[in-house]
Amino acid sequence: MPANTFDARSVGRVGIVGAGMMGTAIAAANLHRGIPVVLVDADDGALVAATSRVFEELSVLGHTREQIDQWISRLLSVGADVAGFRGCGLVLESIVESAAAKQELFSRLEACLGAEVLLASNTSTIPISRLAQRLQRPGRFLGLHFFHPVGRRPLVEIVRGPGTDSVTVATAAAYVRAIGKVPIVVADGPGFLVNRLLGPYLAEALELLREGVSVHDVEQAATDFGMAMGPLRLVDEIGIDTALFGGRVLWEAFPDRIMPSPLLVAMYKARKLGRKTQSGFFRYAESRNAADPPEPDPFFLDLVAAWSYGPMPMPQVDLMVRMLLPMVLEAARVLEESLVDGPEAIDMAVNLGLGFPAARGGLLRWADSLGPRQIVAILESLTDRGPRFRPPALLTAMARENRRFHGPMA
Repeated sequence: MPANTFDARSVGRVGIVGAGMMGTAIAAANLHRGIPVVLVDADDGALVAATSRVFEELSVLGHTREQIDQWISRLLSVGADVAGFRGCGLVLESIVESAAAKQELFSRLEACLGAEVLLASNTSTIPISRLAQRLQRPGRFLGLHFFHPVGRRPLVEIVRGPGTDSVTVATAAAYVRAIGKVPIVVADGPGFLVNRLLGPYLAEALELLREGVSVHDVEQAATDFGMAMGPLRLVDEIGIDTALFGGRVLWEAFPDRIMPSPLLVAMYKARKLGRKTQSGFFRYAESRNAADPPEPDPFFLDLVAAWSYGPMPMPQVDLMVRMLLPMVLEAARVLEESLVDGPEAIDMAVNLGLGFPAARGGLLRWADSLGPRQIVAILESLTDRGPRFRPPALLTAMARENRRFHGPMA
């Protein structure tokens, strides 16, 4: 089949580089749909644990041991040599969130893959244009960003770089559907769509702690709103290192409104990385009853006290409103930049990628329930918190004209 006419049927085998948490979860998603996977990692320890991690991911989906053993023995190959990728229609990178490391890997992969093979990155924030700089065939390169936990998050962002061709995008979308996921095509840029919205939410949660709000109140506000877990628990699940590396891309791109939290940096330096190290913002003792909520890590509480702003007046703003408004502002900027098709795409993305409560309709449906004039009034009460609460032109115009993201006011 000529390279410019291949379709999703060519993705009959998938190669994955990186046998960590995300790589093994993505491998399991493919096995679950009967797609063979070649899983490669340069770290012997990761390879030793890879099969058991895939087994655990498939167990969560409710399959029997016999089913899982059969899939793994028949469909999964684990090794250290990228030569095993021969016959793959798609090779996906899921390694550390470092542009330099990813670029070096892509150069090696491209040299040993056929011209018809799709090459993709599971990067959560690094622009595809940056990662493609050394590639000879940028038309076959794109972002395929899965969300944690892969087994429960149906969304996959398909990130189209400036050189990605249309056939590659269409093939990737068909592949995503073939593994039972929902594709959303987004334009390239720092953080793409979902993490560009998530970053300000997580950053605001950490800022609230420094202002004197308790860990319990921050987490409780989120779960009462309908989130599956609070923002701090979410960072622990993602990994504090991953959140820091991804956050750096956003801080560098948008320094006027997103800032590195010293709490996150200090936790990373202390190698308290979240659930994977059994200690992050919370402690995760293996003997703890899984039904019991984890306790905040004393080291983290000491950090919060050390980095506190001290006594300061607290605006009379609901905590969840405070954490969500930076997301709404970023969503408005995304619409101004025409990075997605419209507010419906943003709402779908946060619902399926972040677990935003479906009963709320989506981030912008929720914002419409407040109304643009009330949102702007709340933002005015937060001007002393810095430029991150400055409304973009789109929201200012909406307030002036009294119209919503999803249509005119009733």
